[in-house]
Amino acid sequence: MNDMNIAPLDRLAAVIESRLPAHGGDPDKSYVARLLHRGPDAFLKKIGEEATEVVMAAKDADHGGDRAKIVNEVADLWFHSMVALAHYGLSPRDVVAELMRREGTSGIEEKALRKAQDRDASND
Repeated sequence: MNDMNIAPLDRLAAVIESRLPAHGGDPDKSYVARLLHRGPDAFLKKIGEEATEVVMAAKDADHGGDRAKIVNEVADLWFHSMVALAHYGLSPRDVVAELMRREGTSGIEEKALRKAQDRDASND
């Protein structure tokens, strides 16, 4: 992915980062600052809600519903996931780097590798 493709995510990430409590984000003036001020439970709950809404929009689309709703709900899910990334000192580029690392690897192989790594880590 070239920089032009990720630029909108970088810009949004910069806005979200500017709302972090450490950067003076004001919970009275910013939704993001309010989520971050409330702590992980607040934005993690939103991620769960948005993921459910993606599923519901997709199920509706399977029965003739508006497919654009899937895009809208995924945008909400990505947004709230980016709030979580910022809270944990990560960025969309970290996610893109992980996706690029996985490129060309079978999803089945990737899942098996992660399970093996988790097993090895728990045996240490």
